[in-house]
Amino acid sequence: MKIKLILFCFLAFANAAVAQDNYDVDLIASSLKNRANACIRLDETVVDMRAPENVMETVKKAITVFNENGEDEARLVLHYDKNTSIKSIKGEVYNAVGKLLSKFTQNDFSDISVADGFSLFVDSRVKHYLPNVNQYPYTVVYHYEIRNKQNLGIPGWRPKPADDVSVEQSSYTFISKPTDEVRIKTLNYNGTPEVITDEKQKKMIWKASNMLAVKSEPYNPDPLTYRTSVQIAPTQFTYYNYKGSYQNWEELGKWVYDNLIKQRNTLSPATVAMVKNLVKDEKTDKEKARKIYQYLQGKTRYISVQIGIGGIQPIAASEVDRLGYGDCKALVNYMQSMLKAADIDSYYCVVEAGSEKKSMDPKFADMSQGNHIILCLPLKNDTTWLECTSQKIPFGFLGDFTDDRIVFACTPEGGKLLRTPKLAAETNLQLRKANLKINQEGTVTGSMNTVFSGAQYDNHESIIGKPIAEQHKALKSSYNIDNINFDTIVYAQEKTSDPKITEDLQVNIGHYATINGDKLYLQPNAFNITRSIPEVKNRTLPVYINRGYTDEDTISYQLPDQVLTNFVLPTDKILKSDFGWYEAKVSFAGNKITYSRKIRINDGTYPAEKYAEFSKFMSDVNAADHLKLVLSLKK
Repeated sequence: MKIKLILFCFLAFANAAVAQDNYDVDLIASSLKNRANACIRLDETVVDMRAPENVMETVKKAITVFNENGEDEARLVLHYDKNTSIKSIKGEVYNAVGKLLSKFTQNDFSDISVADGFSLFVDSRVKHYLPNVNQYPYTVVYHYEIRNKQNLGIPGWRPKPADDVSVEQSSYTFISKPTDEVRIKTLNYNGTPEVITDEKQKKMIWKASNMLAVKSEPYNPDPLTYRTSVQIAPTQFTYYNYKGSYQNWEELGKWVYDNLIKQRNTLSPATVAMVKNLVKDEKTDKEKARKIYQYLQGKTRYISVQIGIGGIQPIAASEVDRLGYGDCKALVNYMQSMLKAADIDSYYCVVEAGSEKKSMDPKFADMSQGNHIILCLPLKNDTTWLECTSQKIPFGFLGDFTDDRIVFACTPEGGKLLRTPKLAAETNLQLRKANLKINQEGTVTGSMNTVFSGAQYDNHESIIGKPIAEQHKALKSSYNIDNINFDTIVYAQEKTSDPKITEDLQVNIGHYATINGDKLYLQPNAFNITRSIPEVKNRTLPVYINRGYTDEDTISYQLPDQVLTNFVLPTDKILKSDFGWYEAKVSFAGNKITYSRKIRINDGTYPAEKYAEFSKFMSDVNAADHLKLVLSLKK
């Protein structure tokens, strides 16, 4: 009887487990399917800080993919190296009714180096898996366990990864000893975590459920500002062979400099002598730094290994000097070491790089922030910033990858929060002048000169140096005008700290002006049409314009002889709003029509209720840009 009871209990438990893990898509609430390309059915993350040098991360995650747009959520990418080990991975794939289709293990993952063929990064690798399923919906379930031999960077929690993803259940559990001191940063979490403490451990549990997918709103701010997240930073930490403690950026920066940087900036006597000889004829520290920077660009190659993948300690400067390549940490450390040889101070700076501006949180110091390293030279009355991973970027110019954000400088005196220079709307310039001629068939030919600076320099720099066939293809895509061709393409660069690109084109646009009977139809704004933006009802998020710009276009058209010149010019168009301004006018003299257009868009964050005004302003600009002239022809 006892055996039967045990068997009954076992079967009941087994049935409960099966019921709990039923991945039938019909069980998902309709509200969680609305607007969703994928749904996270279950996400259980447990981070167990057993010791500073032994942090276990255990994850069970089930994702239902509704269509091909949700495939990215089914993808699992895990980084590892000699100090971060993947203890186990397994999983299953289920069909729409929750029937098991297949199982997979670690052997089914692709395993690649993050910088294949480069010995400095041979230990940094990636495991990757995406189910090979061609019928939607389906569900993939991952179970994995990772061991970290450090607790300087603790895995955090972001239950909702994207607007088009819903969440059925998600939880994050952090386990530590009751005596461990940690700082916690929580954003957009209602309530407080559940806390369970006994004499051996303290367990904190955050939970979220029924998080709906939403329609993305254009010009939205950084999602990290409005999505739920938790980040944990232990006060006492171990980073592989180093120990330390910190409560703020100053203490963290001091530790990073003393333990991770200072010991890695030694160069050989021969290299030090080379640097001193290289700059011996330069009069100022800035000119010396420019000379060293040019040497760095000519000698080294950049290998992309982000912070957090290849660790946060740079490769020794002597190794980069010997091999001629490195990631951002290594190249900044090498440049800093060469500057030191020339008696020039500089700061090793951690930054969250990307076209979207993201700053360090002044109130919460931790090493989970930042994915890139740049260099700051605190020259007297002339602070200069260097991007050390590019062989082409001008000295003293950061570009839109790292401009206008708070960065974390690691110095001998301690950590400092600094702001990188801003590429402002008035300096993000596109200045265009074109002299064109319209023939009797409506074909337009002529010359066009455009100067790009600021962030607009960044937008166009990549085309320089490409084969002429690729330049033609890129320009046709950029200008997007039917029948446009380029008879000549010439680029010139000013590689200063305020760099400029000059683009000189000879253009040929077949039948651009339309001739119909005794009328010629011309849209004078040929090259720079502002797009309208969609209307959004019940906007919830602030309006965020990441980067402003200014465009000025002056285009002259020489008209065919048969055009009558007694036409009435359109009135000037002037639009103004908090978001910017727009001016356009048409003038006529000596058989030439000249179209002048200026627009400025201001960056910034605006209240959600201002979006309607922004949408109207951009729509009005779009309508003005489509101005058409109707000219009469001689009979």
